[in-house]
Amino acid sequence: MSYAKVSLLGKRQKNIRKQNIMATSVDKLTIQAMALSGEARALLAERLVESLDKESVSKIWLDEAKKRRDEVRSGEVQPIPGLAVMEEVRKLIDDK
Repeated sequence: MSYAKVSLLGKRQKNIRKQNIMATSVDKLTIQAMALSGEARALLAERLVESLDKESVSKIWLDEAKKRRDEVRSGEVQPIPGLAVMEEVRKLIDDK
């Protein structure tokens, strides 16, 4: 096997190990975050989103909008009229 192939295999193995370590770290952080109060989790989520660059966030929202559009077009979900949504929100606010 050539040096280039050995080097490439070594890089792949390092990347796989790094991904496994990151997945484990994310899993541990998730468990810790879920133990926080709802308010603390909301603050953490806000800070994490703020840490993303604007282009990443824009792409995430665009992908989500396209997914929802496709779900409506396919009939997988039924849209709720805006007036009905606002009425429900008003009820929730008035009940507090």
